[in-house]
Amino acid sequence: MARRSYKTELGCIACEDLSLLGAGKEGWLVDNPNILCAIDTHSVALANRSTILVLGWSDSDGSRLKIRPELSPIEAEYVSAIEWLVFDEIRVIVAGTSCGYMLIYSLRGDLIHKQMVYPGRVIKLRIHGTKKDLIQDTLSGELCVVTPGAIARFDGSDIQNMLLKWFEETHAHFWGLKPKRQGSEDFGNSHEKLPYQLWNVSKYGNCADAAITGIMPPPLIEVQSSQRYYCAVAIGDDAVISAFRLSEDKSRSLVGTILSKVVPATFSTISSLSKMIWRSEQTSPKKPDQKPQSFARAAPLTCLKDHPRKGEKLTLSPSGTLAAITDSLGRILLLDTKALVVVRLWKGYRDASCLFMEMLVNKDIASSSSKYYEPSKSDYCLCLAIHAPRKGIIEIWQMRTGPRLRTIPCAKGSKMLQPSHPFGASMSSSPYVPLEVFLLNGDSGQISVLNRTLDT
Repeated sequence: MARRSYKTELGCIACEDLSLLGAGKEGWLVDNPNILCAIDTHSVALANRSTILVLGWSDSDGSRLKIRPELSPIEAEYVSAIEWLVFDEIRVIVAGTSCGYMLIYSLRGDLIHKQMVYPGRVIKLRIHGTKKDLIQDTLSGELCVVTPGAIARFDGSDIQNMLLKWFEETHAHFWGLKPKRQGSEDFGNSHEKLPYQLWNVSKYGNCADAAITGIMPPPLIEVQSSQRYYCAVAIGDDAVISAFRLSEDKSRSLVGTILSKVVPATFSTISSLSKMIWRSEQTSPKKPDQKPQSFARAAPLTCLKDHPRKGEKLTLSPSGTLAAITDSLGRILLLDTKALVVVRLWKGYRDASCLFMEMLVNKDIASSSSKYYEPSKSDYCLCLAIHAPRKGIIEIWQMRTGPRLRTIPCAKGSKMLQPSHPFGASMSSSPYVPLEVFLLNGDSGQISVLNRTLDT
């Protein structure tokens, strides 16, 4: 009897350039916390503190790209987060730094945009696409930048308009239709700053991760208005889980007022005193530092404290209605983000990581020999893939309360990855593209995808 294969090999990214990230030592991909990974349909972006490397594994896209961001040596700035951003045919790389900057690069290595979001280390870049209009079938999305004390939300349409403008002007410069600017970096920095919303989510201490789960109804005691409210979930050391209602109201909260008034005044006073002491005769041409944007209102909803348990990693389902949270005691909590209730718990999974995926569980469809039928969304069910590195396996559990569907052996030094949701994809597009989970073996460089059917 032939041995069942639970994954399909796609290609290999092994090359000499990986030595820049420390490849060649066993476990380099998972043992070094400074190694960051993000995957697209045919490429992988890897980064350490100062270098971003893009490698393709297929024959059609076997390109390589090396990006070295200009980071501040004075502040020991480094790359702390990366992610792919996809708008139809536009594919760019977003990077966050330890000083709170967001950098957007083209696949030629050009700096498209640079913007200060919030002072502090960017710990996560979250990209989420949502259905905006059920009648016109249009899509919107968001890019969330998470820092230990705050979460910022960029609207996908604002980013898309900026990228379209940049690519149009760059194409025009290539054909000599307009005078060429001084350089790609100057061009990227010349763009106006993207508008965004900023909320303080550190009421229960600094967070290890956070996410905006979706739109929620306004509080009953407030006057109904046209503004939207979002629900945010944060995890951290002091509170395993905390939830907030985020308002679009840009009126300054107490913390926002302190940051926007007291902090700049304090820096101004310190700067004046330093000038008096040192009597500097030289005028610096450097532009003044950007002031942090004031916070919008964030009202706490609930909080779970269970010392010494700490929240470590957070993963959202595609709709945002479920969140898988790993903690420091080896447990995995499945949170209903609408009711803010834990609906499932797994134990004995230390150092685990989770990703949601979709499995084809309709046996009639899976066993059909017809090559003309394409499975629809209703033929798939939502599952949770749990990678337990200490056990050397990946388990797939059916949501919400379903059984364990399979157990897949996993080589040591491997990491689960998942492409970010593409913006602008039609919800009615055929065939339906399910949510997939990829596996990167750092020691061999092999890329594989977990199979979506149960009979293979």
